[in-house]
Amino acid sequence: MVGVISNSTLEVPDVIEDTGTGTGEDFEAEVIVYNCNCHTYQQVIALFCQIIPGMTPDRAFELAWQIDHHGSAGVFRGDQAKAEGIAKQLAAGGLRVEVRY
Repeated sequence: MVGVISNSTLEVPDVIEDTGTGTGEDFEAEVIVYNCNCHTYQQVIALFCQIIPGMTPDRAFELAWQIDHHGSAGVFRGDQAKAEGIAKQLAAGGLRVEVRY
């Protein structure tokens, strides 16, 4: 992930949550996004907010930061069909994704 935001300095988020969005503890599948160093933070944040239900820009930034600095992050947890649909859309946006069951 390219760490450039137009005329802004990146800062470590105050809080980085390890949980994704979705239905919570009782999930069937998790969407994992991997770092690929080919997207800007703005692109990743926009994709997350557009595709993942309930995603906020602040949470999307935290996840993008985690992907950039740790190599991957779980961005959605929920039922299998929904997770697969989200993963397919994120992959169509050029992100490297995996669905874990």
